[in-house]
Amino acid sequence: MRNTRVISWIKAARRDFEDFPGAVQSDMLDALTIAADGGKADSAKPFKGVDGGVFEIALRHRGDAYRAIYAVKIGDDVWVIHAFQKKSKTGIKTPQADVDLIRERLKRLKEALK
Repeated sequence: MRNTRVISWIKAARRDFEDFPGAVQSDMLDALTIAADGGKADSAKPFKGVDGGVFEIALRHRGDAYRAIYAVKIGDDVWVIHAFQKKSKTGIKTPQADVDLIRERLKRLKEALK
């Protein structure tokens, strides 16, 4: 029997995610389900710039880039911290404003779950 973890969302991340195209939502939910089952989807990679256990799902859809950031080492759930459409035209680096937001949400989530 598999020990599947619950996928939990920070409310703002869920709202942003729900604005994504249906195909992107479906693919991201598949990747999150793999994470909840203890694996890592091909579309997920470690997210640099924060503590370990944080991953980024990166998908392209019709020329646009979509991202979801999730944490596997906070509490018992897989937590979706941030979801956004990447607008940067200057390479693949995540914009600093998004990195700062991710760090702040991680900090607040850890405090809330103590």
